[in-house]
Amino acid sequence: MSRGYSAAVSRLIANQQQRYAFPLPDAGLQASMPRVIHQHFTVAGESRGLQAPAWGDYVGRILDFPVSRVQREFGFRGEIDTYVLSDMIYLDSRTDALSQARTNARISRDSVRDYVFHVAVEGIMETAIGTVKERKSSQFVPGILALDMGQPMHMVRPTYSRVLAFFLPRALVEQEIPDAESLHGQVVGYTTPLTRLILDRVTSLCAGLPTMSQEQAEESIRVCAGLILAAFKKQTRRSTGPHAAVQTATRNQIRDFIELNLRDGDLTTEAILRTFPIPRPTLYRMFEHEGGIGTYIRNRRLREAAEELATAPHVSIMEIAYGWSFGSPSDFTRAFRRAYGMAPQDFRALGVDLLRN
Repeated sequence: MSRGYSAAVSRLIANQQQRYAFPLPDAGLQASMPRVIHQHFTVAGESRGLQAPAWGDYVGRILDFPVSRVQREFGFRGEIDTYVLSDMIYLDSRTDALSQARTNARISRDSVRDYVFHVAVEGIMETAIGTVKERKSSQFVPGILALDMGQPMHMVRPTYSRVLAFFLPRALVEQEIPDAESLHGQVVGYTTPLTRLILDRVTSLCAGLPTMSQEQAEESIRVCAGLILAAFKKQTRRSTGPHAAVQTATRNQIRDFIELNLRDGDLTTEAILRTFPIPRPTLYRMFEHEGGIGTYIRNRRLREAAEELATAPHVSIMEIAYGWSFGSPSDFTRAFRRAYGMAPQDFRALGVDLLRN
């Protein structure tokens, strides 16, 4: 159903079931078969009230995308470039703030079971996984998020974001990584030579892909995908064994301690070290992929402050700043702007309701 969309958008939505379909080989046309199929989708040409619905109809093949009142009233920026290879898919998505999910009901209605690796280039991704006890993964610090499309998840991007996604076949990932389903919700940061190489390659891919030949595009996408898979394989090896299990349990205890004391201005690295008898370097390594223990605490406070801005309009920004142990409203505003790309009052003025979807 077009809903009054432009002809270009209506055509792409109508063909969305074939969007990720690579042409079957034709013995007589092997020489002319494309190596990479590229498709560009944008809602820029739609009327303001139809931009978010058009985006929802386009991604609706694999995701639930609730359209908010704010998106209908103020419009929605969204464009995506899809590159389909014979056995994998690469997406480059640029969007305003959004909320999207794969529920058990959605999973039961489709056959998409790939593993997808999300590379946050701009903006923040917060992803909750599981249905009984949700585990959240917030990417304030740039990194790569792994998701299993056969398991439920709910992702919120509370600001404008650019996200790259590599969809890899289930069989390929499970051949490389034992117990690959445990990757769901894991994040690797750019903190090792390998992951910093990935960042360099991904940056080059973003800049050069539009002008690459078919052969260059395919090779570049495959190289990035291979490096990402290698990084998660290496992390998986490090996270197994008795020593790793003890470290994981300790890190979880520290996270729980931080959550209980998040409003306490005395919550510092020193306070954590007094509570948990571990060496300082060990504590730093535990939260290295979060940007460090201090950064982790600050980002958790900012996330809770953002929730309060969106859900408690009667609470002043000054109260929120002091309530989450920022030294002053100006300190809070500077930190919030760095994390979310806008001032707290602008975040609130937009009536952000994504955090509650």
